[in-house]
Amino acid sequence: MENTNANDSPLPTTLIEAVRYYENPDVCFQSLVKIRWPDGIVCVHCKSKENHYFMKNRKVWECKDCKKQFSIKKDTIFEGSNIKLDKWFIAIWLLSNAKNGISSCELHRSIGVTQKTAWFILQRLRLAFHTGTIETKLQGIVEADETFIGGKARNMHKDKKEKKIKGRGVSGKTIVMGLLERKGEVRTKVIGDRIRKTLHDEITDNVKEGSEVHTDDWSAYQGLPEDYVHNVVNHAERYVDGNTHTNSLENYWSLLKRTIGGTYTSVEPFHLFRYLDEQSFRFNHRKLTDGERFKVALQRISSKRLTYQTLIGERKNVKTKEEEKQDGTNDEGNQ
Repeated sequence: MENTNANDSPLPTTLIEAVRYYENPDVCFQSLVKIRWPDGIVCVHCKSKENHYFMKNRKVWECKDCKKQFSIKKDTIFEGSNIKLDKWFIAIWLLSNAKNGISSCELHRSIGVTQKTAWFILQRLRLAFHTGTIETKLQGIVEADETFIGGKARNMHKDKKEKKIKGRGVSGKTIVMGLLERKGEVRTKVIGDRIRKTLHDEITDNVKEGSEVHTDDWSAYQGLPEDYVHNVVNHAERYVDGNTHTNSLENYWSLLKRTIGGTYTSVEPFHLFRYLDEQSFRFNHRKLTDGERFKVALQRISSKRLTYQTLIGERKNVKTKEEEKQDGTNDEGNQ
């Protein structure tokens, strides 16, 4: 990442520097313009380049081709939000750089918004962290494994435990599959079951042919296509067999579960995929500095609008002006 901005001012490298640097709304605005449109302003409606004029008093552009206006927030995770960019930027810095995440209660105390607004901000940021279309496949040595996310049996009441415990494990848990390129990136996904077709499809979709796939001895992994070299380690006997192991992915599961259990306490299965995107983003950019990771997050804000109704999965009544002011919302409950 560049070390200076257009005015040769040093870019922030720590949280305290970021707070001071982005306290000026004009600095936030200019920084976002530069990151979102590095090659010049582009109309978000008709994609026309540089054929527009800027209304300084309202901080919006009007396209001369399609005659429509647009702001820096249009078609981004910020769209429809009354929260100022200085608070958004600090929220992005905190979430992208906190190894074990940051809770909505902690964020609302840190930047001075309601807990509900802080939760909505964090969910929008997790959407920004989502990778989207897979452009390249994992290759080399790739570890594959699944884990279960949900309550622990030892923490359950006796009556609930009797209902939930069914053979091996606890019913009602969410299954997450992970694929990790050795010394590279990780990809995780919520899956509905652990049958052979499901696991094989995830591997063929995400792993390049000719790669080594390391798994445990779960029978559903057997019979992988001949395009892959399949190495198996039996965890009942050992966890490492020469160079064959899934320890890197097991370490990632440990980090993920500490984040969910320690910081977020409980995550609804409906929202779990967002928390997976958050953890994967930080892990896959672990070699960057805090400032570089923050910039990468900002580069992902476009074309990722998330409404409150989509987030909670149901329609809400339009809020009164007073409720909108208290919650930091404006259009249809969007915070």
